[in-house]
Amino acid sequence: MTKSAPPVKKNQDIELTFEDISHDGAGVGKINGYPLFVPYALPGETAKVKVIKANKKYGFGKLIEVTKKSEHRVDPPCNVFFKCGGCQIQHMDYEMQLEMKRNQVKSALKKIGHIEGIPIHPTIGMEDPWRYRNKVQIPVGSKNGELITGFYRMRSHDIIEDMERCIITEEANDEMIDVVREIANSLDISAYDETNHRGILRHIMVRSGKVTKQIMVVLVTRKEKVPQLSKLVSVLKEKHPEITSIIQNVNPDKTNVILGKKTKVLYGEEYIYDEIDGIRFSISAKSFYQINPLQTEKLYKKALEYADLSGNETVIDAYCGIGTISLFLAQKAKKVYGVEIVPEAISDAKDNARLNNMDNVEFFVGQAEKVMPWWQAQGIKPDVIVVDPPRKGCDEDLLQAMLDMKPKRIVYVSCNPSTLARDLKILEEGGYKTKEAQPVDMFPQTMHIETVAVLEI
Repeated sequence: MTKSAPPVKKNQDIELTFEDISHDGAGVGKINGYPLFVPYALPGETAKVKVIKANKKYGFGKLIEVTKKSEHRVDPPCNVFFKCGGCQIQHMDYEMQLEMKRNQVKSALKKIGHIEGIPIHPTIGMEDPWRYRNKVQIPVGSKNGELITGFYRMRSHDIIEDMERCIITEEANDEMIDVVREIANSLDISAYDETNHRGILRHIMVRSGKVTKQIMVVLVTRKEKVPQLSKLVSVLKEKHPEITSIIQNVNPDKTNVILGKKTKVLYGEEYIYDEIDGIRFSISAKSFYQINPLQTEKLYKKALEYADLSGNETVIDAYCGIGTISLFLAQKAKKVYGVEIVPEAISDAKDNARLNNMDNVEFFVGQAEKVMPWWQAQGIKPDVIVVDPPRKGCDEDLLQAMLDMKPKRIVYVSCNPSTLARDLKILEEGGYKTKEAQPVDMFPQTMHIETVAVLEI
């Protein structure tokens, strides 16, 4: 039996009405049930589209002209929005962004988790959804003998030369990139050439504390010995005394990974500090620390609310990282146990506990799915388990370990609605019931969404 051909052909011009948006921000329209994904189109719009690829089950198109605009369409304020790809939805007003993200969570829970009829609250947004990122890392290149900095063009490693500013990055961090580039340029420090694996300066990273205003500059170099490096540090310190820390990270490998294994303090301390809701954190060049501290506070307060602690509970925080959620929980719990596979993160977590004089929290290095059964064998019985896994979601063995421990409550913090829905379904099959879910917009202007869900037995 011959399979029917797609109703469209490559390079065909068509008119299309959009009814949905995909997880990566493309508008979705259908022709006789056949979906076409078109970047920069919005639900409710009609547009002229050129078909650029027609697979058997779906195709891709290019937006030529919007003939009927959505009331939610706005002009993207970034001058390189259509080149960069770091943000996907600057052309959508913020009201629509928040509702679309809530629908994304709702749809995933229904289609993947078969979970319906629970409150999925309106997305918690930002008053000002710009200039929120407290970390920026920018590749360095060269053109006509001059250093250039800018994000890579979409699906390439070509630096966008006309990038003026990144308007979702803290202004001080953004400006510091220009300052470092100009000083390095004046000292003839060469840019790294990834094709030939030559040159020196690979990336410039800047981190800052939202509350403390401390600034860390990280110079990622191919070699440890860099001509004029001490001069660069001295000029940088003189021009910008507000800089707290200057770090060199050495990455000699031919790789796309930004940071190498070796880190050296060139000036100041190894850490900068920041606070979230009065809890102080030390942040190194390599620390994982949420990039939107204002929204992180809202996210963690919601997780703490869902944990519903009275002061007598034992809590486990799986995938605890540098202890951010653990320390929030420790304010209200009797005892918190954190587990994380990355040894450096656990070292930071212990430092952060000491920094805040919290002695009711313990941190362990290891795989949560192996450590938790061991804890259970030692007689540790959690009242609440909080889990904040990476995008791939929880390991099946970890879900089973949670079910075996039978806590009264599980709080699931997720950065991926699809894996959240998959894991909630498994936990529901194990006897738990999802009570509610709260989306939090940690990354405005992008398609990413964080969600906190709570389950009870």
